[in-house]
Amino acid sequence: MSGSPPARAVRATVAVGCVTALLLSGCSGDADEPAPQDRRTADATATGPAPSDPAPSDPGSPGEGGTESSPPGAVEPGEAEPSAAETLPPVRHRLSLPRLMREQPDGGRPRILRTEVTTDAYTRSQVIYRSGDRRTSGVLLRPHGEGPFPAIVLNHGYIDPAVYRTGQGLAREQDALARAGFVVLHTDYGGHAASDPIGRLEQESRLAYTTDAVNAVAALRALPYVDDERLAMLGRSMGGAVTMNALVTHPGLVRAAVLYASVSSELVENIEHFTARSRPDRAQEIYAMFGSPRENPGFYADLSPRTFFDRITEPLLVHHGTADATCPPRWATETQRAMRAAGVRSRLRWYDGEDHAFYARWQDSMDHTIAFLRRQLEL
Repeated sequence: MSGSPPARAVRATVAVGCVTALLLSGCSGDADEPAPQDRRTADATATGPAPSDPAPSDPGSPGEGGTESSPPGAVEPGEAEPSAAETLPPVRHRLSLPRLMREQPDGGRPRILRTEVTTDAYTRSQVIYRSGDRRTSGVLLRPHGEGPFPAIVLNHGYIDPAVYRTGQGLAREQDALARAGFVVLHTDYGGHAASDPIGRLEQESRLAYTTDAVNAVAALRALPYVDDERLAMLGRSMGGAVTMNALVTHPGLVRAAVLYASVSSELVENIEHFTARSRPDRAQEIYAMFGSPRENPGFYADLSPRTFFDRITEPLLVHHGTADATCPPRWATETQRAMRAAGVRSRLRWYDGEDHAFYARWQDSMDHTIAFLRRQLEL
């Protein structure tokens, strides 16, 4: 497994340029979430299969019925510890997740632009923070009190940047998590709201948004009332891919993550399902610039988080509705199977009859989310 810096090392804010990626690009089980443990000896389970999808058999945990062996990639006595460069996947293209793996978080302390509202539980403000050489806007929700508080970055789904307003999306999650005692930083992404503008192609780049999400975590660490040992990330729909990208490029950045109705963990499926249907000219531009997936499969693989699931060190809780027509349930099933195969501690919860928006069962999903985060962050 590829190496990665621990959470304390990630706190270092080394100034680097942001990645300027130019790629185009919504019945639950009753089992408890997995307890914190070594990811290579954990059994990442799903609470139920998607309709028409058979449940995969549970793999046995190492050590059961035999002697425990060293985990793959372990350094044997007498061997030299590999350098960070040697443990990272090679960079085959500057527009790639392996390239982003080599970029250090560079967020700086968020600057409050104005306070929007003060409720009985928290204050919600519009902020700006540094994301490499760009400024990114968002909203910051701070619970009343001195802290230190646990904190979470929220990565919203696709909203046309032309109509997007700051803090849009994940409004229910913002309120619920702040009331549960979390400092919440909802990032707008580059080219949205008051964020610095980015190019037309960059507006659909998962890499540029990933940079903003990673730097949002660094920005939270700079706040004196945030407990920088208890950080998490949540992504919905397109934000699910942003979150998965952040986990594979910067293991140890947070301690837990949650996905809601996520897009596919394979970039090509997202291009074919979304871009080719709604913006066919841009899909053709992708293929003209980089070749088709058949002509250049390695390029698209290096932009898909599924390729690097073995780098994920954090436990995940995944929510998906069985009636989701926007992000097909089979995507959640395929992503879960790939995570299981890579040794990731991931729990997939199904919500019978729920569509992409999550209405009837949203409160149930949020109760599970908060319980999961409290458990994994040891609150």
